[in-house]
Amino acid sequence: MGDLFGRRSPQPPTAPVQRGFALPTYEAGGYDDPHASEHLRQIALTGANWIQLNPTWYQPNPATQVIRPTSMTAADTGVTRMTSLAHLQGLKVLLKPHVDLDDESDRATIRPPDPEGWFAAYTDFITHYARIAAYGADAFAIGTELAGTAGDRHHWLAVAARVREVYRGPLLYAANYDEYEGVAFWDAVDLIGIDAYWPLSDRPNSDVRQLVRAWHPIRERLARFADRVRKPIVFTEAGYTSVHGGVTAPYSWTVSPVPDAAEQAAGYEALLRAFTGRPWWAGVHWWVWEQLPTLGSRARALDYSAHGKEAERVVARWWDTHREAPPT
Repeated sequence: MGDLFGRRSPQPPTAPVQRGFALPTYEAGGYDDPHASEHLRQIALTGANWIQLNPTWYQPNPATQVIRPTSMTAADTGVTRMTSLAHLQGLKVLLKPHVDLDDESDRATIRPPDPEGWFAAYTDFITHYARIAAYGADAFAIGTELAGTAGDRHHWLAVAARVREVYRGPLLYAANYDEYEGVAFWDAVDLIGIDAYWPLSDRPNSDVRQLVRAWHPIRERLARFADRVRKPIVFTEAGYTSVHGGVTAPYSWTVSPVPDAAEQAAGYEALLRAFTGRPWWAGVHWWVWEQLPTLGSRARALDYSAHGKEAERVVARWWDTHREAPPT
């Protein structure tokens, strides 16, 4: 693999494969869920070797430079508790803090009119969690889906440098699927993270072979990109709502009100068939296992959660054996 600054080496970029599930929460006490240990035990039984934690701070709107915790932000003690519980189950932890917007805008629309002020606030936010990560997280994301700022190489290099002052483990940035080629600072992190929400069909579709074929041109572009940047790629998020048409817009929570666990499972199967065994592909963190605390039954029937659905069984078939992909 090339060095941190992308100088080429004769070997393709590789990294140990991450087999993960995200466990987000939007409540202060969410990571104090009394069922957390059982969730982690069940995640480990799928063959997973990672979990992802997502404490979130909030910004009023895309143009402000205020980033602060709210009543929806997981308590720091809960983050450290979940990290310790995960390690007891043999699971590694990716700490991937998020910034969301009070007005429910997409965080990709954050384009601060005062970059100095915004990045100062962002650096305070992300180094807060880097200090927490230093006490046990196995990898750390310095940002997620901040496409409106990702071309600002100067400021992001400064963010990465500040994080490395307090956290010594592997760093990544989680780009949205339509953002990764515009990120100006891949040389400052150790892994390329991509939130892999590519649409796979223009209609509801649970035909795994067709979905795998939809991945082929995407996979080839990613292989070339990994080789050019000389870093492996991990899907820091991938997933599908369990609804009819979920593969048409994997990034959307509101595709359809009609449950379809089979289509969700087909999306999982297709991704694992398409990418498992590719030397530059460092795995996937499925969005999500569960949101903590667990949602009601109707919400879960339609949401991204894999737990207790056919998608969980798909993952376990692949991960429990760690088998290689069949030819596709």
